[in-house]
Amino acid sequence: MLDAILWGLIQGLTEFLPISSSGHLVLVPALLNREGPDLATAAMLHLGTLAAVLVYYRSDIAEMAKFDRMARKKITLIVIGSVPAVILGFGFKDKIEELISDPKTVAFMLILTGVILLGTTLLRIGDRTFKEMGPLDAILVGLAQATALVPGISRSGMTITSGLLRGLSRTESARFAFLLGIPVIAGAGLLEMIDALTSGVSIPSTVWVAVVVAGVSGYAAIALLLRVLTRIGLVPFGIYCVVAGSIAVILL
Repeated sequence: MLDAILWGLIQGLTEFLPISSSGHLVLVPALLNREGPDLATAAMLHLGTLAAVLVYYRSDIAEMAKFDRMARKKITLIVIGSVPAVILGFGFKDKIEELISDPKTVAFMLILTGVILLGTTLLRIGDRTFKEMGPLDAILVGLAQATALVPGISRSGMTITSGLLRGLSRTESARFAFLLGIPVIAGAGLLEMIDALTSGVSIPSTVWVAVVVAGVSGYAAIALLLRVLTRIGLVPFGIYCVVAGSIAVILL
């Protein structure tokens, strides 16, 4: 039960805060000298975070469900932005799995994430909205999202930063980043579930506790990020990544 709560909390908070969920799910077990969540638990955790973003952005999803002209444009942008992660995810699957078994490299990637987030202080914040985005914007943000296939690189951090580079406002960068994450989160959970079923891994009953914890903490993480993002920016998260990554490098 305690493991379920721990993994659910880590997944929920770090999936949306720009501090890398994959990195924390590698580094925390390594630092605690214990096994991380198994395939079945990891797959189910994605259900919790998927529910969190669906509920938080339910109005955007309801609008896209109307499938009018603007809805079709938004859906198209999300599909275009998802392509790089799908292609690179399948093409470099083995390399990515090798990195998961190398906590020190993951720690360095977390530091890199922090440096990039701190670099956003140099950016001039624009005022473009999701509605004003074009295919090139979606591709570039999608490429940034694909870099987060490397454990320790934050998906939300890279997508929000690239959105800012494309002139989006902080709120709109986050909106597109989280909506763009829906196919990725769902796809990652589905692939892990398939791997778990084919390997004969059973799903423990306590995993549902982890799912609920991941969902609730994920929803809270989105709300927290948006509040900090609009008032301060990404600097606090950049500092955290640099400090946490440096501590992990030293201890590992």
